[in-house]
Amino acid sequence: MALLQERKQELISEYQVHETDTGSAEVQIAMLTERINKLSQHLQGNKKDYSSRRGLLKMIGRRKRLLSYIAKKDVNHYRELIGRLGIRR
Repeated sequence: MALLQERKQELISEYQVHETDTGSAEVQIAMLTERINKLSQHLQGNKKDYSSRRGLLKMIGRRKRLLSYIAKKDVNHYRELIGRLGIRR
């Protein structure tokens, strides 16, 4: 469930903090969210794919840690980011 190169570039340009940014927490969270959404759709049709489910749970945990890091740094930026990504409704 890897992301296509074009989609990665779109996410990087949309969420980057500065012009040469490719790995900030915001970009990582955006990419993880995209992968989580794709994998969630896959698991709805393939309910017995337990190894993909485990990978999904690991990605969710990684995203949660990154989001808590951003929340500690700047709460307003955290709220803006989860609003843009459409998570934690």
